[in-house]
Amino acid sequence: MTKAKIQVLLTEAFKPVYLEVVDESHKHAGHAGASQGGHYQVTIVSKAFEGKKLLESHRMVYKALEPVKLSIHALAIHVTAP
Repeated sequence: MTKAKIQVLLTEAFKPVYLEVVDESHKHAGHAGASQGGHYQVTIVSKAFEGKKLLESHRMVYKALEPVKLSIHALAIHVTAP
């Protein structure tokens, strides 16, 4: 459910030319914090990131994912412009 919501939120916010969301939660089952949310890896390519510094791009992604932030324990973000 959260993976699909992440995909929808990022697609709406950035209109990416490429988007991949990988749910890695199963790899972290049983460790501290795992029950508080999932582990996800996001790769996104969008014109929205052109001219942006990495930190700014990451902040843009976090802002877009605000509605599901309580469902995410860990997030690896890979952003780039086309």
